Amino acid sequence: MRILTSIILSVFLAAGAYAQQEKQADTVLNHKTPLIKATKVDLLNNVDLIFNTQLGFNTYIEDGKYTGSKFEVNQFRLEVKGKVYKDKVFFRFRDRYTKETEPQSTDNISSSTDLAFIGYNISNRTSIAIGKMTANWGGYEFDMNPIDIYQYNDIVDNSDNFLTGVQVNWKLNANHTFSGQILNSRTKTFSELYQNVPDVEEAKFPAAYVGNWNGSFLDGKFKTIYSFSIFQEATKNGRPVNMYYTALGNQFRTKKWLFQYDFKWSSEDLDRTGVVTNIIPDTVLDHAAENVYYIEHWLRTVYSLNEQWKISAIGMVSKASWKEIPDPNVSSNRIRTAWGVIPTVEFYPIKNFNLKFFATYVARFYNYSDYAKTDLGQSNSTSGRIMLGVISPLVVL
Repeated sequence: MRILTSIILSVFLAAGAYAQQEKQADTVLNHKTPLIKATKVDLLNNVDLIFNTQLGFNTYIEDGKYTGSKFEVNQFRLEVKGKVYKDKVFFRFRDRYTKETEPQSTDNISSSTDLAFIGYNISNRTSIAIGKMTANWGGYEFDMNPIDIYQYNDIVDNSDNFLTGVQVNWKLNANHTFSGQILNSRTKTFSELYQNVPDVEEAKFPAAYVGNWNGSFLDGKFKTIYSFSIFQEATKNGRPVNMYYTALGNQFRTKKWLFQYDFKWSSEDLDRTGVVTNIIPDTVLDHAAENVYYIEHWLRTVYSLNEQWKISAIGMVSKASWKEIPDPNVSSNRIRTAWGVIPTVEFYPIKNFNLKFFATYVARFYNYSDYAKTDLGQSNSTSGRIMLGVISPLVVL
């Protein structure tokens, strides 16, 4: 981190024409020798230093009432990636500064660190990587750069999306790539996630097995990101306690239009996503709910007015269900349905440069079942967030 800090400081000092970069700077600092020697310049040609930023002014609304406004750094993720030995060895590191930095009890790395892995290209078609990495869940919602997301749907929003393990990629041809991962199934301990579930024995190696397929058809107009995952968490009375998750992402692009649709389904012997568990009061259930499932739909439509203006709309729905509702008179397993609508206008002031100003409204609607209202004390609610700001993955080196 000291090396990165020196690089960042040097970049800011070199661009001294801007007043904000001059403030609180060390005016005595003077490097008589180059920070980076000429022998290392070729290496830096293969390395990118990126400031992934989402900054803005946010206004919050709860159940139709204005609750407050403030300027916020919604996201800042420092990223370094590149190649260190020809085309063979590659790496990627990304850390989120807008998240707690507590080291996690399972993988021994900060919860704010998204990515920290090293990879090796075995051949032109095959590569392997090991470290903390993106779990290949599939779907276009999760495939986007996080700074371009104004609000995730429930499954992605409540998942451990960055896990430690190993990944193998195999490129069948230019249009189809397959990958497989073996990962820690979580970053926290079993008891931290699920509390004391009776008659359940946690797995000695809690593992997630993820398979992913990226496909391209019609000269790239139609693409897919499909995945299927199995999480082995524990056993109960000799039977496995698992989570099964599939995500089917579909994209169709024309010159002016972009359509993306994700279908997600998660069946969880123990409530890993946590939405159902959080709805149930401790007086009803003092540990993670068992036998829950989630079904989600996510649709994004983007229309490019020209090279600088885009308008988009996202619609999403997440249904949370509990198979073990204790009331036998309840006919439906559904506990809650959450809806979301996100209309957005984006303006790119500089052609061929990835910086945009945005204006968006994130509307959420939470509808609870009759059982959740009468027995669990829940009530329907709405929330809204008006966001004005700027987004850019600034490549500063």
